Amino acid sequence: MTTIYLMRHSETFKPYNINNTDNLQIQNEKWPLSKEGEKLAQEKSDLEELKNFDIVVSSNYVRALGTAKYFTSNTVIIDEAFNERKFGVNDWNELPSNFEELQLKDFNYKIGNGESLNEVLNRTSQTLSIVLSHHKGQKILIVGHATAFTALLSKWCSITNNETYIFNNQEIFDGKWNHCQTIKLEFDDNNNLISIKNV
Repeated sequence: MTTIYLMRHSETFKPYNINNTDNLQIQNEKWPLSKEGEKLAQEKSDLEELKNFDIVVSSNYVRALGTAKYFTSNTVIIDEAFNERKFGVNDWNELPSNFEELQLKDFNYKIGNGESLNEVLNRTSQTLSIVLSHHKGQKILIVGHATAFTALLSKWCSITNNETYIFNNQEIFDGKWNHCQTIKLEFDDNNNLISIKNV
């Protein structure tokens, strides 16, 4: 059996940018952890369930890497396939106020040069299949982002109108992606998902 833990990054410090020529995407990728975020990640790494990973994988966002470092004494593997969904706008004010809702209702919805949730699902699920094939029987942590993980989990779960995740007719998650929220996936030797648990 192979066990995958999907962990949302810890709390983020969002600086106010003055005269910053970075586009919105780059600014978003550069946000580090806050002091509270560093503390929370450290506390989570002390939990027995979240120790002794064979490999730790992270998106390339600074806040994800800042979280992942607490769960390994060795190496973090960066894989951009686990990056957050790209918004496709140059300024936060360009996002519709109900953008999240529109994407959850229609997995093909996107704006500008951003990504739909179906596009995010495709890249995350393809890369997860590679991870499973290369690391059979191991305990693996993937640190990433709430919306990207929402898209990935939709591969196996139905998501209700109130964002509850259902797997095999069981409610497994209320959809509230807290910082360092972690979902445990267990796969059999043929890489079939056999259980999901909110840890």
